Parts: sequence; C-alpha cells; structure tokens
Amino acid sequence: MLTARLHTAIWQSPEGPKHLAYREWGDPNNPHVLLCVHGLTRISADFEYMASELSSRVRVVAADMPGRGRSDWFANPLGYAVPSYALACMGLIAELKPSTLDWFGTSMGGLIGMAYASLPEGVAPCPVRKLILNDVGPTLNIEALRRIALYVGKKTEFDTLEAARAAIKSISLPFGPHNEEQWNTLCDSVLVQKNGKWKAHYDPAIAEAFQNITEETVAANQDALWTAYDAITADTLVVRGELSDLLSQQTLEQMAKRGPKAKTVEIHGVGHAPTFMQADQVKIVKDFLF
Repeated sequence: MLTARLHTAIWQSPEGPKHLAYREWGDPNNPHVLLCVHGLTRISADFEYMASELSSRVRVVAADMPGRGRSDWFANPLGYAVPSYALACMGLIAELKPSTLDWFGTSMGGLIGMAYASLPEGVAPCPVRKLILNDVGPTLNIEALRRIALYVGKKTEFDTLEAARAAIKSISLPFGPHNEEQWNTLCDSVLVQKNGKWKAHYDPAIAEAFQNITEETVAANQDALWTAYDAITADTLVVRGELSDLLSQQTLEQMAKRGPKAKTVEIHGVGHAPTFMQADQVKIVKDFLF
C-alpha cells in the first residue's frame, strides 16, 4: 500500500487558530480531491487501503478531526460537535483548493459531510460533487447512540498492546469479518504508547456529547439533520451495513426518496460500520465516483 504524506492545516476554531492533521495520497497537484472523514473514535489512517486503490485517479485526503490523532484538542468539550468539525473541514478544503470535491464520510464523518454539502452556494470553499454516506443518515437510532455511550471515553488506557487490541476489537466487531492482520491494523491505528501504557488516540472529552441522551434531544437533532439532508444537491450514495443498529432500513428508504434522492446499497454481514478495507467494498466507491 502507498505510504501517506502527513500534513497539517491551520483552521480558525471558536477557540482561535488550531492545527488539523491530515493524510494525503496520490498526485498532490491533482485538482480532484476525495475528502475522507472518519467516525467518532476513529482516525484518518482508516482510509489507507481505500486510498491505495483510488489514488491513481483522485487525490485522497483524510483528516484527523479535532480531538483525534495528531490534531489539536478543544479546551471546551462543547467544541466537539458537527458545526466545529465542518468549520475545520472548510479550512482544510480552502487550503487544498480542489476544483472537484467528493466526500466519503463514515458515521460522524457522514454527518459532517451532510452539514458541509448542505451549505448555500458561495459559503463553502468548494461544492461537493459526489457524497458518500457510510452507514449514517438523518435519523439516528437512540439505542445505538446509548451503545456507543457505554464505551466512548471510558477505559482508554491499557497495560499491554494485547489488552488494548482486545478492547478495541470487542467494541468493533460490528465492522464485520476481517483477518487478523486487518484487525491489528484497525486496533493499532487508534492506539498510542506513552509512559509504558497503551492509550486511545482521542480526547476522552469527546464522550460528553453522549451523556444524558434523551429521546427529546435526539428528535431535535434529527429535525436539523433532515433539514440539512433535504438541502443537499450533490449526487449522493448511502451505504448501509445490513446489520447496522444506527442506520435503519426505513431511514435508508426515506433517503432514497427525499433531498438528493440517494442511491443506496447494503453490505451483507456487516453492522455499523463497513470499513472499506475489502476489495468488494472499495468497488462500490469506484463505481460511484468514476
């Protein structure tokens, strides 16, 4: 696989200038950019395999969202929200200066993509041509959110790499079947070693948004998400893991009828969320983009 080039962009956050780390694959002068944005506790390295398959035709860029990986953290945990993440992506896109922009967003990254793609003409640095939402939509299952709340920000330090890998794998089983090398890659990419301990790469404060989740707050957020989705004009594809507990079949059907009238596909034997570390999954992206 191709080795990513590591870069850092500066963006203007509500707390002032911050660093946003990102990876880049392919011709750095290619004006066609595929921006990949990871899920809640994941990292830009998740897109290494997909990038190696696509970077001969498109410049693939994947960012560590604020509070993750090599990017700066927020002092105020309220910053860990979609509007701030969208601002960070706007700053990155302004630096990349693409003439054509496509977006691949997994879970949280898809919500950020919806927010960005729904911006009025002239507000975003570059409009989204094609939008891929990986196992996420405007309606979120509250039980899935509560499941996520059980682990995010809880135990983030381990005595051995083996213990850390086991913990990451246990919460990642819905990703579907992977071989041992793939599982180790998925686990090791989100771990850092410090003072003899293995730790999660993210700020534990990202968990605060998941505390005290209620049906009322979820409903309010969903109203805003549907408003954003209905404003999207980009050609849109929604990928659902067949066993997903976050994106329901009913929501998938609604997304095919509303807003951009998304094309839809389900991946057999996978829950939340497909990792696109498999050739057949990457083919879905290739067929849609090219």
